[in-house]
Amino acid sequence: MMWKDKYKIGVPTIDQQHEELFNRVSAFIQKVNQEGDWEEKLEKVKETMAFMQEYVVFHFDDEEKYQEKINYPDLENHKEAHKKFKQAVNNYAKRLEQENYTQELVQEFSGKLMAWLIMHVAATDQKIGKYVQERGGEEI
Repeated sequence: MMWKDKYKIGVPTIDQQHEELFNRVSAFIQKVNQEGDWEEKLEKVKETMAFMQEYVVFHFDDEEKYQEKINYPDLENHKEAHKKFKQAVNNYAKRLEQENYTQELVQEFSGKLMAWLIMHVAATDQKIGKYVQERGGEEI
């Protein structure tokens, strides 16, 4: 799962944050799928969970503030998608801790994380980019 220029929406700050998310999730998935001792992988799993819980809040806040600034017409739906994703990440964090970071649950989480990130950035966030272009290209 690699960052692609086609995922850019034309807003540098948001594009940089998206690229960081892709890079972190890609590194996480590679680590989870590597051969080797599961116990050695747990540090990367825990690090990624902490990053996701913190960074997505930071990124979503920036993205929502930007949408407010440009009067993005689908802001409320976008906020709801962000809210659901934050809840999903927090639910997985709790489950992972409760279930002692089982390999099966981590792999389930990594798959859902990858799917959500691609769908959200490649589809939902592209609408922001299109709206910005139609308005003449505003930046943060």
